[in-house]
Amino acid sequence: MKFTVRSGLALAAVLMASAAGFPIAAAHPVDLTVHEWGTFTSVAGEDGSPVEWDALGCKDDLPAFVNDFGYRGFKWRLQGTVRMETPVVYFYSPRELEAHVSVAFPLSLITEWYPQAEYEVFQTSRAPGSLRRLEANLNGIDTSLRSVTGAIEWSHIKVQPNTEPSLPTEPGSSRYYAARETDAAPIAVGGQHEKFLFYRGVGRFPIPLSARLSADGKVLVENRGHETVPTVILFENRGGWLGYRNGGAIEDTMTLDPPVLDVRLEASDGLSLLQYDLETALVEQGLFLREAQAMVQTWRDSWFEEGARVIYVLPSRAVDAVLPLRVEPSPSRTARVFVGRIELVTPDSVRSVEDALATGEWSTINRYRRFLGPILRRAEPGNLDRVNQAERLLQQGDKTKGAERCR
Repeated sequence: MKFTVRSGLALAAVLMASAAGFPIAAAHPVDLTVHEWGTFTSVAGEDGSPVEWDALGCKDDLPAFVNDFGYRGFKWRLQGTVRMETPVVYFYSPRELEAHVSVAFPLSLITEWYPQAEYEVFQTSRAPGSLRRLEANLNGIDTSLRSVTGAIEWSHIKVQPNTEPSLPTEPGSSRYYAARETDAAPIAVGGQHEKFLFYRGVGRFPIPLSARLSADGKVLVENRGHETVPTVILFENRGGWLGYRNGGAIEDTMTLDPPVLDVRLEASDGLSLLQYDLETALVEQGLFLREAQAMVQTWRDSWFEEGARVIYVLPSRAVDAVLPLRVEPSPSRTARVFVGRIELVTPDSVRSVEDALATGEWSTINRYRRFLGPILRRAEPGNLDRVNQAERLLQQGDKTKGAERCR
């Protein structure tokens, strides 16, 4: 792994290359298929726009062999509005070949990845022509992420169909492993083997949808992008009772009634229809069925946890704009399918957290831990004492019971 920080002119070159057309097509595409899925998680403010939240908070949910470059121990909190979670890139080829993949992430940083890669941060200069090199520990970085672009590059990827290499594992469970349950070819990078390229990040880029609650409890969804969003689903889980509404595609605006919570989470078929709807939507956008199933299985505990949220599928062009991808040699077929998750701060969420703080109920606070900031700001704007109280209870619970993994 190599870490570098570049500034001004280098950043401009990266963005110009992106605008010129990531992925860049080769003269003769090879018989290579590349598929990618991932998620963008945000929290809706009162006006429906994304707000800042603890996008890197709570205990890590990844195996230790995944590189995180120390971001979870970073002494300044990154001020992001969107968490990019678990993009994975699959390769399909009838023969062995070598590939090269690079990804840019404007207004964002890439925070975790596997296998080994070349990792870079581009930061705009404060004055024209000035160069400011940051240290490898990222001292001096713009933690608001308004002037940075993360970039990552995998060179000499060996795509190895019809092989069964030993893949890294660790004791205990992790959602990371579910992404391997596909027919993709194994890959090797510098002696490290996997079924995909994996990376994550945090940023503050615009998302295509806004979502807010009306006075009568309905959810108002607005498409702020330029393309139709193919699938919008409103989901809610309250105390293990579930419900959802599939709103279908949205071009401009949509109003969704609160779902009827009439299914128990513990029921064997409680989520089967919702999982089917999600898998169908992912396949319609270009994923293979086993990829869609792997994605839903990977995020099942997170998407369907306590709370209310809008789940949607991004248009492919929106993904390319946010996350320019370059693959060499140019694939003959490419699909990039990302799911957006907009967490809704509902009156029920606010009451649950306030009651838990009043009684010191650690388990309830822990369920909402990543979203505590937005919930408490909605409950009592400007009351930092409540935020500090929640953090103290979490720390006490972590010491006595162990923190839940990130969801």
